[in-house]
Amino acid sequence: MNPQTDFLAADWPAPAHIRAGTTLRSGGVSVVPYDCLNLGAHTDDDRSSVAENRRRLRAGLGLSSEPAWLEQIHATNVADADQAIAAPADASVGTHVDAICTVLTADCLPVVFCDRAGRCWGAAHAGWRGLAAGVLEATIATLPARPADLMAWLGPAIGPKRFEVGAEVRATFVDGHADDFSAFVEGARPGKFMADIYALARARLRRVGVDKVYGGGLCTVEDGTRFYSYRRESSTGRMATLIWSAR
Repeated sequence: MNPQTDFLAADWPAPAHIRAGTTLRSGGVSVVPYDCLNLGAHTDDDRSSVAENRRRLRAGLGLSSEPAWLEQIHATNVADADQAIAAPADASVGTHVDAICTVLTADCLPVVFCDRAGRCWGAAHAGWRGLAAGVLEATIATLPARPADLMAWLGPAIGPKRFEVGAEVRATFVDGHADDFSAFVEGARPGKFMADIYALARARLRRVGVDKVYGGGLCTVEDGTRFYSYRRESSTGRMATLIWSAR
């Protein structure tokens, strides 16, 4: 893997030893429809291909240990990446140099966190269900830092021009927080709305005191060259969004 071409580095003012970003779909060995760097072992891709892709990920990024792969369940469980074990969770946090917090996505929103000193970090998988349930808030509550001392980076996700949802999804957010109203606009079809998952995440982060938020603005559906998208093609691979300490 060439990090310059196969890894989208987080653009945020994190401490120099904190590394974070999202893999792109190029640089691996998987074949259509998982071409090429599919990192999702839960897909129907050949297991040996996924294993080789994960090996290339570790080698290309110079990772000192295995990423903390999670069994993602669209909930608010937060795993301890310092233990370096897989867990049924949609987020993980770490403080040790070998803790590589990792989430897999293909339209859902990946969010990484670190404190301004780089002493703790975490990653969360925020589909709309997890976002509404509070996965970001749960991750922040687990990190050993004040929210005001944290920063967040929003990785590539489905964009607001492509994320069509029903009225029930809109109500899940708006009924609890009226300020989420602006994140939805009426769609072309009756009873449908276009949702801005980036705006919804920013609002939730702001409400718990995290105001240093970066990233956003990419669309996994529209950019098929770089990103996998489940909404664009249901049989597809997964990107990994990772954060770790290079010390």
